[in-house]
Amino acid sequence: MQKKLLFKLLAIGGLTIVLGIALLLIQSTIDERLRFHDQAVQSVANDSVREQVVVGPVLVIPYSEEIETGDDADPKARRTTRTVSHRKLVYPNDLQLDGAINTERRYRGIHQVLVYSGLHRFAGDFTLPPLSELRRDSAASRLSVGRPYVALGVSDVRGIRDIPRLNWGGRELEFEQGAALPGYPAGMHAQLAAADLKEGARVAFSFTLGLAGIEHQYFVPVGKNNRYAIKSNWPHPQFGGDFLPETRAVGAGGFNAVWRISSMASRAQQQLSALADGESTKALDVFDIGFIEPVNIYSQASRATKYGLLFVTLTFAAFFVFEVVKRLAIHPIQYLLVGLALALFFLLLVGLSEHLPFVVAYVIAGAACIVLIAYYLVHALHSRWRGMGFGAGLALLYAALYGLLISENNALVLGSLLLFAVLAALMVATRKVDWYAIDTGQKSAATQA
Repeated sequence: MQKKLLFKLLAIGGLTIVLGIALLLIQSTIDERLRFHDQAVQSVANDSVREQVVVGPVLVIPYSEEIETGDDADPKARRTTRTVSHRKLVYPNDLQLDGAINTERRYRGIHQVLVYSGLHRFAGDFTLPPLSELRRDSAASRLSVGRPYVALGVSDVRGIRDIPRLNWGGRELEFEQGAALPGYPAGMHAQLAAADLKEGARVAFSFTLGLAGIEHQYFVPVGKNNRYAIKSNWPHPQFGGDFLPETRAVGAGGFNAVWRISSMASRAQQQLSALADGESTKALDVFDIGFIEPVNIYSQASRATKYGLLFVTLTFAAFFVFEVVKRLAIHPIQYLLVGLALALFFLLLVGLSEHLPFVVAYVIAGAACIVLIAYYLVHALHSRWRGMGFGAGLALLYAALYGLLISENNALVLGSLLLFAVLAALMVATRKVDWYAIDTGQKSAATQA
């Protein structure tokens, strides 16, 4: 390989490294903007309300056992009495929830955050346990039952709208502050009377809960049989957690989803009971509805930037092949200027997408860079058609990149096909080049043909 050709390749390689560093700096800027967005979400959550986790309702029966210890065979033996406090958790037989959730946008500077406001109607019934089931340590222990209550855990009580009223077997009871639920103290509870604990009785309940939150709503299915039916005006829900909806319909006007979960499928009852016994347990089984934007502009821009070095490399390769085939020298400074224009596309994309829809920002940023580079190359290559040809090639590259961004599942195959097509084009364009004749003053086979 001739020295001049070697030096040219080394210069191009050095410029590629420099532009790679510039792309890394742009990537760090994107990461910084993403942190600012997360801070905006946290700021709204601190000022208003956070993500919500709803646990319950659960019937809690506090009681204590007095247990005497001593030697029954020796009447003179000293006898002691110890008292042990417990909480019996009773779960609904059939728990049904019908909810409607509306979303709206809040802003912190240029960053927007989705908040929601829901209205949920809970209904179901409890089967009251016999008092004999409460004894744990001894059949002869003396039981002292406290006032039972119905508890509902709500992770951020700032989101509760109005004070709900519990319909308990036809009686109206007002909820009070604090869930007093093992592991979930935040929320609310409704006090019952000891007379309400009729052994074996089946008591129906219902109440309506107005609840606001931010971005995510979690529910813990604590019933024996659970049915949650939720509708919303948000057209881009993300369903997650341990359970997906049994049926769902998602459209431009919002979504309707239904979950049917049995206690055979969920460990929530065992997990809550373990907490009541003072045991440690992992997070409760939940299902989740996410109210977030379907396209995160920062993740999209970050993915686009990862292809930036490929853009630069392909453009430099096209320039080099053009030099070889057309015998028209392109100065390293011209390589650098075009490479910088390519790198600035990604910075423009981030800045514009913070104010415009992502696709609009992409088109504007891409068009600006394509027009600038094409105009420059028309003069640098001394030909309008050459400059416009390079511009058309860049337009195809930007179109291919957008296809990769919007089709994440097919990104690998699309990227592989793109690289294969580019390599094939380079091989076809240089198929007759006599690389040994380059820089010797002889015409290559390509130029003689």
